Amino acid sequence: MMRVLLTHNRDLLKHFYGERAVRALKALPIELVMNDSDEPLTGDALVKAAEGCQVVISDRLAAGPRAVMEQLKDVKLFTRCAVDMRNIDVDAASDAGILVCNCGSGYADAVAEHALALMLDLARNITHDAERYHAGQATHPMVFGRQLAGAHVGVIGYGSIGRRIVELALAFKMKVSVYDPYARIDNGAINPVGLDEVLGTPDFVVCAAYATPQTNRMMNAEAFAKMRADAFFINISRGILVDEDALEHALTNGIIAGAGLDVGDGPDQQPSLRLARLPNVVATPHSAALMIEPSEFQAMETVEQVKAMLAGKLPIHAKNPHRVRGLFEA
Repeated sequence: MMRVLLTHNRDLLKHFYGERAVRALKALPIELVMNDSDEPLTGDALVKAAEGCQVVISDRLAAGPRAVMEQLKDVKLFTRCAVDMRNIDVDAASDAGILVCNCGSGYADAVAEHALALMLDLARNITHDAERYHAGQATHPMVFGRQLAGAHVGVIGYGSIGRRIVELALAFKMKVSVYDPYARIDNGAINPVGLDEVLGTPDFVVCAAYATPQTNRMMNAEAFAKMRADAFFINISRGILVDEDALEHALTNGIIAGAGLDVGDGPDQQPSLRLARLPNVVATPHSAALMIEPSEFQAMETVEQVKAMLAGKLPIHAKNPHRVRGLFEA
């Protein structure tokens, strides 16, 4: 009988993977091995837990570097229950005869909604006003905010999340510019622009680009200097796209008005506390996608991948099938 390791600890199992997917796995003719602890499975602990298992369903904390892949002697499929798989060494897995998969982007709606929420919060001072009320202050300064209708948003990246942000922004009657040198933009309501213009013109600049070598630290001191002094920066993509020292300098020296952050260089890709503490920052702990619907979408995709393995079929979202030929039917 096929053995399947689910690496999610108790917290991730409850808040990310979900009971529906666990029930679906248990209904299959497999032996399910679970991480019944509060700790992530990494390094030697992951290798030991995977002994005798043909499939590993990994959470984003369960890294798969070469040192781990070389020791997974029984594993034929290592799948990541997420889109981001930068901490999985696909070449090492291929050398070990392990197929690597990830999951689709089932969270575009959730992350795009979060981007608009951060924009609304910054524009209307919602967090600051709420904090004053929480502190028992009945009188408040007359601080004028900014409505989204009629405002200009520049979106960097026109993938699934960027597209959804644009759709929501247009529904808010915003003017929209997009920078993405790799995307074709057919919507006449969108203004395709270069990087300088998407930075220098809008009221809000939203970073929704993929994390690639080309986008690494693309939001640096030079980029922030091109933004308007009254503009807000939003990052719901990946922290690696932003030079946090440059962002801190921009925020504390009046180069930009503020920032809304859901990602950063902190633990588990959370915004760094030194930025989150700033008065002109609204930060959330990498929680934009932690909704029931997108989490369940990805978890159920891993169930389908296990079903494919049982049937000898190639699972969806396979990254290296050309390196592990002969294990699966076309």
